[in-house]
Amino acid sequence: MTRESDPIVFSTDGSHHQVCPTCDRHPCVCPPAADVVPAETLLRMRLDKKGRGGKAVTVVFDLPAHPDYFIHLVKKLKARCGTGGALKEGRMEIQGDQRDSVQTFLERMGFTVRRAGG
Repeated sequence: MTRESDPIVFSTDGSHHQVCPTCDRHPCVCPPAADVVPAETLLRMRLDKKGRGGKAVTVVFDLPAHPDYFIHLVKKLKARCGTGGALKEGRMEIQGDQRDSVQTFLERMGFTVRRAGG
């Protein structure tokens, strides 16, 4: 006797690898992510040095839940700044103190960018 709401306890067919990390269900029952409208989106940015051996990283956070859009955006930002970076846990990280160029780039795309943390 299985119920639809019971989570997978044990599986040998590999279906446990297809469970959504947000809702813990397969198939996913999360609502689809809405498209990102830059003119209606406020992004926050700060310079972070904690836990990085004193090296600075520009962090853009408070991103809307649309990872596919921001994967491409962080790729463009890395190329624009000529540095490395990543999309981690709902925030974009660009290596170095790139606050001015990141803010200019994002504002040209239509986003509103606020600096946080001084």
